[in-house]
Amino acid sequence: MTSKTIKTSALALSLSLATFTFAQENNETDSIYIAEPDSVSFSDEIAGSTVDSLISAWYSSRTIVSNDLVPDSLSITDSIISGVPDSIYVERLSAMMSPIPMTYNTQVKKFIELYIVKRRDQVQKMLGLSKYYFPIFEEILDANDMPLELKFLPIIESALNPRALSRVGASGLWQFMYYTGKRYDLSVTSYVDERRDPIKATKAAALFLRELYNIYGDWHLAIAAYNCGPGNVNIARSGGQRDFWKIYYHLPRETRGYVPAFIAASYAMTYAAEHNLQATSSILPIASDTVMIHQPLHFDQVVNKLNLPIELIRDLNPQYRHDVVPATAPKSYPLALPVEMSFAFASQEDSIYAFNRKKYFPDNKIVPVSEATYGHYTPANSAKLIYTVKEGDVPGSIAGKFNVRLSDLKYWNGIRRNIIRIGQRLVIYVPKSKVDRYKHLAKVAK
Repeated sequence: MTSKTIKTSALALSLSLATFTFAQENNETDSIYIAEPDSVSFSDEIAGSTVDSLISAWYSSRTIVSNDLVPDSLSITDSIISGVPDSIYVERLSAMMSPIPMTYNTQVKKFIELYIVKRRDQVQKMLGLSKYYFPIFEEILDANDMPLELKFLPIIESALNPRALSRVGASGLWQFMYYTGKRYDLSVTSYVDERRDPIKATKAAALFLRELYNIYGDWHLAIAAYNCGPGNVNIARSGGQRDFWKIYYHLPRETRGYVPAFIAASYAMTYAAEHNLQATSSILPIASDTVMIHQPLHFDQVVNKLNLPIELIRDLNPQYRHDVVPATAPKSYPLALPVEMSFAFASQEDSIYAFNRKKYFPDNKIVPVSEATYGHYTPANSAKLIYTVKEGDVPGSIAGKFNVRLSDLKYWNGIRRNIIRIGQRLVIYVPKSKVDRYKHLAKVAK
């Protein structure tokens, strides 16, 4: 890919002054050693806000959570040894032939070995999820003439969890803040959050990354700016430096680890088989199809008529916040279904809309969220978990951690006005098949 012409100075200035805050936030591979000041260690690198976007996400299996989930034992004194010679890493990274330089150095090595040794289970889960998400990312990146390796960015942004929500409010696979999402036409309403829409959010991320690349003419700097904002990269580039590794220690601490983490994630996902990393099965299908919804529709209506797990419908359509597709003429909305079920939906469409219609949509109107009368229930074949509220928790973030509806969480625990307290014990029901995913977050009730 050739370098693109830098956009007008006005655009560059506006982007450089903006702080696009996110959740965390040569075809030849170079081998570079970065001299590390005594005050900087590997533990420093992973102890900052990088934790939110990378290590915590992987540690918690698809959910961005607070720093307390990161093991304290990860430090420079720990030996994370894969037994793989440096020459092999260099050879494999070079063989990727990416427009994005896959640099190898001590920082990249530490993240590679963290993923393939310490975080094997999390990587294997994401390998399973990638079978669904990566084709979506690749198609959109290719249509925009972008390096396909950018598909690995959501690995470190959200752990491939479209419901990932950071402490500062960034949401979705690509971790857009509210106003940044608005800038790229991602709608956020009481019922829909398009930052969580895999297709629309990926298109927005491609546009944003293209703008950043047009400014810097360098993919490392563009990726760094995606994490910390162009203003921070421009400050760090005082003196005209355009090499990420030369301005490394002038960048925010999180961003120092962001590019090495991206390279390492690219390596781990590409060479998973070489390290005996096996994809964990996922509820998501290999491919989905889209049907257009022209009137209000509740997920329960689809579930009951097509005999599909509601968790599958939710995972395929994470942009809908209350299990409701709020379609009203002339505005229609897409509903993703397994490919083989799109025909079944078309053949039963009238009966699906008619099922319990008066219950979900009295007078064929969408009931305001605060007045919703949707049934609350304990899921079949569920396990009861006990979660202890921590500082910084809110009901919405807790519901996101466990992939349950906020309304159900509030119903199970008698929560009013979203008021909870530190130390409060909350009951949460999850499918028995997913208990292991949440054991590190909550206790299993006896």
